[in-house]
Amino acid sequence: MYPTSFVRQAGGVLRPLLGLLAIALLGAAASVAWWLHQPLSLRTPVVDVSIETGSTPRDVAREWVDAGVETSPWLLYQWFRVSGQSRQLKAGSYELSAGATPRDLLRMMVRGDASLATVRLIEGWTFKRFRAELAQAEGLKADTAGLSDAEIMARLGLQGVPAEGHFFPDTYSYAKGSSDLAVMKRAMQAMVKQLDAAWAQRQSNLPLSTPQDALVLASIVEKETGQESDRPLIAAVFTNRLRIGMPLQTDPTVIYGVGDAFDGNLRKSHLQTDTPWNTYTRRGLPPTPIAMPGKAALLAAVNPAPSKALYFVARGDGSSAFSTTLAEHNRAVNLYQRGVSNARKSP
Repeated sequence: MYPTSFVRQAGGVLRPLLGLLAIALLGAAASVAWWLHQPLSLRTPVVDVSIETGSTPRDVAREWVDAGVETSPWLLYQWFRVSGQSRQLKAGSYELSAGATPRDLLRMMVRGDASLATVRLIEGWTFKRFRAELAQAEGLKADTAGLSDAEIMARLGLQGVPAEGHFFPDTYSYAKGSSDLAVMKRAMQAMVKQLDAAWAQRQSNLPLSTPQDALVLASIVEKETGQESDRPLIAAVFTNRLRIGMPLQTDPTVIYGVGDAFDGNLRKSHLQTDTPWNTYTRRGLPPTPIAMPGKAALLAAVNPAPSKALYFVARGDGSSAFSTTLAEHNRAVNLYQRGVSNARKSP
């Protein structure tokens, strides 16, 4: 045993040391508390970071510092750990702006407040145009690059289903760093929802057997419509033709069948060249949609206007003139396409 005098002497020395240690710890705690509420220094006005799934809290701290947050990665990591929320950090793309504190940074990642971008898909676009838009969308990972249309549909769980027309045109928000396949899946699910809703509202006795038929017809209506109010009447023309077995004879289907060879000029040879989508050489609906129809076109396809019209021609102002007989149609063509007055007689 140590002599009582030694213990007394040691205690006299330790008490001041413990006091100093306590003061140091309190000072450190105060410094950390101060740091947590101070804006982080950034090398740029906005710092962007993409956190991959599976990143550790230590990795995340290092990513922020490497991206431009001027602090110690060790200190940032310790803050994640001491907060008790280090396991709640969510993957995603984040933007940190000037004025943000360490508390703000952690809160943002725990909530998953990832920075968002948008991509707009337009009614009447083909799947090829859809893919091109996604390929150049800001911050969207091109996971489908190099995949065929069929391979993409297989990835989406629709193996063997043609891609054309099965994606709903809309504006989609996504976190930067997301996969283009994820946006495609959302657009596909949206089309399923919209098509099912439209099919449930269909008129009775339509010459359409399945929702797929409605989708194909809607895509034609979308491509043929110049003025929104004309959609139900254009749908009526094609519905009436289907009922009597008359060829649809719609130019957009022919153009779709020509594909990349189409140079902008529809020629007589195109109309006479048979393809699965040539509705001049084949009766009935083409085998697939020819574009992405919007909600209005879907509803028009299953609820055509109560009309006996079999023909229509563009007036030149975006609207169309509708006719029930070929003679009426020819007069409308002369008037609106050839500039020949109905009152003027042929020489």
